[in-house]
Amino acid sequence: MFKRSSGVLAHVTSLPSPHGVGTMGKTAYEFVDFLEKARQTYWQVLPLGHTGFGDSPYQCFSAAAGNPYLIDLDLLAEDGLLTREEIAQGDFQASPDEVDFEQLADTRWPLFRKAYARINAETRAAVEAFAQENAEWLPDYALFMALKEEKYHDMPVYMWPDKDVIVRKPEALARVREDLQDEVLFREFLQYVFFRQWDALRFYANAHGIQIIGDIPIYVSADSADVWTHPELFQLKADRSPKLVAGVPPDYYSETGQLWGNPVYNWPVHKKEGYAWWIWRMKTNMRLFDVVRLDHFRGFESFWEVKAGSENAVNGVWRKGPGMELLRALEQALGELPVIAEDLGVMTDEVRQLLSDSGFPGMRVLIFGFSPDEDNEHLPHNFVQNSIVYTSTHDSQTVCEQIMDLCSEPEKQFAYRYLRTSQSEAMGWSAIKSVWASPARISMTTLQDLLSLGADSRMNTPATIGGKNWRWRVRREALNPEVASLLGDITTTYKRA
Repeated sequence: MFKRSSGVLAHVTSLPSPHGVGTMGKTAYEFVDFLEKARQTYWQVLPLGHTGFGDSPYQCFSAAAGNPYLIDLDLLAEDGLLTREEIAQGDFQASPDEVDFEQLADTRWPLFRKAYARINAETRAAVEAFAQENAEWLPDYALFMALKEEKYHDMPVYMWPDKDVIVRKPEALARVREDLQDEVLFREFLQYVFFRQWDALRFYANAHGIQIIGDIPIYVSADSADVWTHPELFQLKADRSPKLVAGVPPDYYSETGQLWGNPVYNWPVHKKEGYAWWIWRMKTNMRLFDVVRLDHFRGFESFWEVKAGSENAVNGVWRKGPGMELLRALEQALGELPVIAEDLGVMTDEVRQLLSDSGFPGMRVLIFGFSPDEDNEHLPHNFVQNSIVYTSTHDSQTVCEQIMDLCSEPEKQFAYRYLRTSQSEAMGWSAIKSVWASPARISMTTLQDLLSLGADSRMNTPATIGGKNWRWRVRREALNPEVASLLGDITTTYKRA
């Protein structure tokens, strides 16, 4: 399915913008142009969902809804829903180098409400038609957000004071839906705009030879429309709070493991329902993306389960996942799947067998290979053809940070020798050449490695919340013709164009 090719990982929020965060507007189209000039095939993004606490795209209020912060204000002005003066009056004094999510929360929503107040009868009819087309998830998501944000002041769903609403008694839902009718329509309007802007951007990307790789987090947030509407699919207590939560045991990233806090799935119920929810979820993402990355693939073979309320992820247990049964159900319903498996972390023979049986390409990461005493699978000469390989990832340090700040002296010298880094060449470019020259079908670099950036540009530090996580942005002048030409030359040289 996948040909020899390459691409760049850069989340939409990281793109330049005069309005505090990367959006689906002009600079996103310019980034597509940059990738085309650089002779790339793929643009990989992180999950596009509506983020919640901690601003992580892996903790969203819905498995289907888009993030309103990605909506471009200038495009709303072109639609006649905002004026340039109103946009200019917004307080967008954030640094061009990072997203200020707190400021976004204060400034975006008043503008969105002004835009919503100006929709005409034609747009209102289009929004209602969009809601009907997405009836599987949109009305419930919109009601969930209206309840959460307007009625219950951002309390998580399992703490809402009206128990009848928590357990979705029909008469209670009818009552709050009537009370919050306009708030529900407002949120349906935002999703209509999001998908309209995303569809146009993806169409432009595809027309210019760029395919988009998306990302499906294996789990959903405990405080989400999905858990509220399908509680039977998750391991929950009677009050609908999580009983058992997901994470990973101590690993490369953390000595105490990673406690994600997402409720784990009630897999027997999923099986009984023919994995209908997962089929819907995959179908929804295939509508958004050309290729889908399945996050934490090893969790489909077996997953780390921790009691809710635990301080860390040390004292958990491994439980069996659905394995090939789920993957066969997906393929039977949707056909051949354009899927990449994120198979990093604790690997076992069973996980390796599942990856082999699935036929999906797995992942390798160059910076995990700089050990002079070990010939490991993350070194490019060991990459298998059916794989997608990275210089680094959104969850890791950059190449420059790894080598300059974290490697021991023997590891550093090994990295220099392996990458054949010279004083005249930026370290990121040496890493890109090594990965591009490998036999792997798809080679990827982060935007940070493309620009040879260090620790200040890290996107996320696993097992931590807040701080600099998810905030990094690139400056517009960094995405220049010289960089595109250099990447294009490397891509052509290693036959990935």
